[in-house]
Amino acid sequence: MDWKRSLRGRLAARRAPKKSEQELKDEEMELFTKYYVEWKGGRKSGSTSYTNIPRFYYRLPAEDEVLLQKLREESRAVFLQRKSRELLDNEELQNLWFLLDKHQTSPMIGEEAMINYENFLKVGEKAGPKCKQFFTAKIFAKLLHNDPYGRISIMQFFNYVMRKVWLHQTRIGLSLYDVAGQGYLRESDLENYILELIPTLPQLDGLEKSFYSFYVCTAVRKFFFFLDPLRTGKIKIQDILACSFLDDLLELRDEELSKESQETNWFSAPSALRVYGQYLNLDKDHNGMLSKEELSRYGTGTLTNIFLDRVFQECLTYDGEMDYKTYLDFVLALENRKEPAALQYIFKLLDIENKGYLNVFSLNYFFRAIQEQMKIHGQEPVSFQDVKDEIFDMVKPKDPYKISLQDLINSSQGDTVTSILIDLNGFWTYENREVLVASDNDNTGDVDDT
Repeated sequence: MDWKRSLRGRLAARRAPKKSEQELKDEEMELFTKYYVEWKGGRKSGSTSYTNIPRFYYRLPAEDEVLLQKLREESRAVFLQRKSRELLDNEELQNLWFLLDKHQTSPMIGEEAMINYENFLKVGEKAGPKCKQFFTAKIFAKLLHNDPYGRISIMQFFNYVMRKVWLHQTRIGLSLYDVAGQGYLRESDLENYILELIPTLPQLDGLEKSFYSFYVCTAVRKFFFFLDPLRTGKIKIQDILACSFLDDLLELRDEELSKESQETNWFSAPSALRVYGQYLNLDKDHNGMLSKEELSRYGTGTLTNIFLDRVFQECLTYDGEMDYKTYLDFVLALENRKEPAALQYIFKLLDIENKGYLNVFSLNYFFRAIQEQMKIHGQEPVSFQDVKDEIFDMVKPKDPYKISLQDLINSSQGDTVTSILIDLNGFWTYENREVLVASDNDNTGDVDDT
């Protein structure tokens, strides 16, 4: 009978040795794995497209994987060489210009040669495979500007092609210095790029080699100050190409660059020597660093002590003194107060409570130093309430009691506001703006009379 078999089985089970705790855990895991696999397998009835997803992550070689690193470097070099060969060379560009000139469509607009879409396509067929990417309807439409015959300027199109070729050449050139191969340059990468670029820039021929390291530091700081606001220590190559700094730097290839252009170009030899010369003049004890007292003589010497205290509290210093690199950030901020990156630098110093906004307390804290300087110079201090109201009227913040960094940037008055709070000379210029404008108008009238 069944009940007899069941009773015998139960008695036999009682006599069997008891399983250990580890054996029970193993059995539990085995059963869990079995049922989990069955459950997952039961859900595969849908789409299996996930099995075709291509690999999208490739681990970078570790420092001790020398062979993999070498392989990666060589493959990148070959890739960049191939991309370089795909670009138009000088001979091909000259041939393109010849074809465009040959197929121009009359009539000319003044001295400007034009071309219609039909001839545009003919040139595209004859120019060769490398030029094919430039002869599209999209590019033609982009360069079309109210011509009654539906044509585009040959010169504008050729300049467009030249610009594209230059951008790709520069992208490849910068990528050669991208050691990590991730599309960005570290500070040392950009330093190497500019150092090797110096001999190709005729406007820098007069620089002594002993000054190269200071020139490179001066040039690199502008890139990192404006393009690396989060201070990550690296800049995207795309951002370098998108900004005008590289154009300013390569402008130094022009042997006939005017003196005015050199003075306004941060990367020119006169500009770099001016900034470094100022640093040396401020360094009275000749230890290669600037103390707060030495920095106080910067510019017109009218920066307030409270502002300078904040500079040395927030910026990187060494035993309470500032090095040349930190000084360059300071100069770039004060000389470009209209720029968002410069306003971010100064705003951080003004935000003494680290709240992300300036309130009445913050404004009063800094303006008191302006009032004290006015007393020292024998001037009647201006009421803070009046200045505060003017600042809020200029900025028009979203919150009527708080001024954020974005409020300052949006108002286009950030340079004026910061000058009022940190520099007596800046405040005096703002306070007497109407008198100065009238004086300028009088001087202009005198010149016209002569």
